[in-house]
Amino acid sequence: MLPDSLLLSTPLNTSRLLLSLLGMRVRVHHQSRLPERGPTLVVSNHRSFIDAPLLMVGLGRSIRFACHHYMSQVPVMRELVNQLGCFPLSEADHRQQSFFQQASALLRARQMVGVFPEGGEPMTQFTAPDQMSKFHRGFAHLALRAPVSDLAVVPVAIVSQEEVSPPAIPLRLLSWFDPSEPLFQREGWHPMVVYRQVEVVIGKPVWITQAQREAYRGRQAGRVAAELSRSCQNQIELLQQSRLETPVGFSPAFS
Repeated sequence: MLPDSLLLSTPLNTSRLLLSLLGMRVRVHHQSRLPERGPTLVVSNHRSFIDAPLLMVGLGRSIRFACHHYMSQVPVMRELVNQLGCFPLSEADHRQQSFFQQASALLRARQMVGVFPEGGEPMTQFTAPDQMSKFHRGFAHLALRAPVSDLAVVPVAIVSQEEVSPPAIPLRLLSWFDPSEPLFQREGWHPMVVYRQVEVVIGKPVWITQAQREAYRGRQAGRVAAELSRSCQNQIELLQQSRLETPVGFSPAFS
């Protein structure tokens, strides 16, 4: 069971407490770029179990993150996911439909939804801080299809400056909770990346236009989604690279 101090907190306060307990030092850049209100889709790179609470702290908002099906099956993790306000996806056969239905409903309620378009692959193997997999386009299709107006897609880069990454859980063990996931059918360990010093860099919002939606409804739907996905990934890569090339000094936590 989770401590009462976590269970009685809001998702944002829970996130702050988690980062504090882990001793993480965080620096946030360009917070003024974040839309003040309205439906927002946050898109970010992803390597650590702590990325969702890290982004909530960095953006100063509660964010409804889509998370892997198995996270709703593992004791303790299930409670934490619920407390953080994440919405677990269905098993593989219904995952895409589940994602669109749940995320669209949240955006219609003008909430902030978070997506990690690299999927689960970077989470199940050791990767370098500057390594990023090609984005899946599901979030782009959601942005172009969701029945909401004034939707902003906000790319955000997580830039690890110092971390530890011990092996944590055998992948085969996770297959007990989600036998349908191919990533859990291989040998090896699920790493547990914990940032010591990390930067959250907010990119420029991409506002979904009526022209894009009209093009998406036609024969160019695939091209429009691909362009949106590529634009967000390119922006995140540039934000990440610019910070990795800049000397950083961290002082207080959450600076």
